Amino acid sequence: MNLSARQEAILGFISEFLQENGYPPTIRDIGAAVGISSTSVVNYNLNVLEREGHIARDRDVSRGLRLVGQTLGRDDVILLPLLGRIAAGDPIPVPGDSVPEDHLELARGIVKDDEGLYALKVQGESMIDALVNDGDVVVMKHQETAENGDMVAVWLRDREETTLKKFYHEGKRIRLQPANPTMQAIYEDPANVQVQGKVLMVIRQLEAA
Repeated sequence: MNLSARQEAILGFISEFLQENGYPPTIRDIGAAVGISSTSVVNYNLNVLEREGHIARDRDVSRGLRLVGQTLGRDDVILLPLLGRIAAGDPIPVPGDSVPEDHLELARGIVKDDEGLYALKVQGESMIDALVNDGDVVVMKHQETAENGDMVAVWLRDREETTLKKFYHEGKRIRLQPANPTMQAIYEDPANVQVQGKVLMVIRQLEAA
């Protein structure tokens, strides 16, 4: 079967996106690139490309899309543990252990050093002006210190809860600042705040087909 011009454009965009980013585009990324507003139309064309053997899709994996014959080798892939959810809103409790729910694949060239990296799925909308939306995945670097303006995961000891905010040390208090004008900052005693990691990148999730 010959591909349509639209399907050729989708295939070309997927190839370019993979080369530039090291991970696949979302359905919305593809639609925006080729001028399709309907995700169902994008999905239909992806199904055609899959049926014709140009791409492979794994609907149980985030961004589970690859070009056939262009799979990254194992030496080129980093597997990051996905350690659960983190609030980007009011703090929510987190599990007491760090057993991964799943793993996230990244091309090794995306990050300089994979030591101490892990991933968290965002729950909430307090960081939307920092382009972090509900359902996104943040790649974190484990560290216990932060500079003013860093987006970090912090543990609030008295509440035994964690949250994702921008960090500001203001003398006798820590300000945890949301990036949403409808939400208020959280002010804490420095002794009550434990930095757990800094956000290195944000990854949009593949929309459900």
